[in-house]
Amino acid sequence: MPTVAVVLSGCGKADGSEIHEAVSCLIHLSRHAAGYRCFAPDKLQADVINHATGKPAQESRNVMVEAARISRGEITPLASLDPSQFDAVVFPGGFGAAKNLCTFAIDGPDCSVDPEVERVVQGFKAQKKPIGMCCIAPVIAARVLGKRAGGEGCQVTIGSDPGTSAAIAAMGSSNVARLVTEAVVDETNRLATTPAYMCDASVHEVFIGIGKMIDAVVAMTKR
Repeated sequence: MPTVAVVLSGCGKADGSEIHEAVSCLIHLSRHAAGYRCFAPDKLQADVINHATGKPAQESRNVMVEAARISRGEITPLASLDPSQFDAVVFPGGFGAAKNLCTFAIDGPDCSVDPEVERVVQGFKAQKKPIGMCCIAPVIAARVLGKRAGGEGCQVTIGSDPGTSAAIAAMGSSNVARLVTEAVVDETNRLATTPAYMCDASVHEVFIGIGKMIDAVVAMTKR
């Protein structure tokens, strides 16, 4: 069975990994009897949000320390992730993917990507190993693999949000509109994506769509 690296961006939809999405990824990997290891950048979050009020909190938190809440304490610094040691990589969504893994939340198509995140994406791409991303995380692939960055571009889905779709196009990649329960597979880049909470959806619908994404990732490890 494959061994998959899961890259988290904190804990909580507004400033880290979306918990429903992250746990759905882990459950579906377990359903396939796939082994996994969680990683996160060992750095401060871009900001901290009080999830009870939705307002900024005047404190600082570490991305990896927060991500350890989701991984039940089993977490490794992203700098230690060696693509040669894994069969695939998965990025759950949540606003942390657009704040802590890249700066899309602030800079849109002009965003920069955390150097370790870019190294990981490029590393799995170079070794032709599958990459799975959900919710807003596909903008990372659009930026790293897009024509604007010197790549050939990639196909992803973040649903049908027009603003994000336009930003993906500006980065030299393309969005394929899909429902929350669907996934898009870019065979050329061995990239599987699903909209998750980019759609106005219930948790079971998000779970179904992430299942389709993980199914595709696991299937690609076998060919």
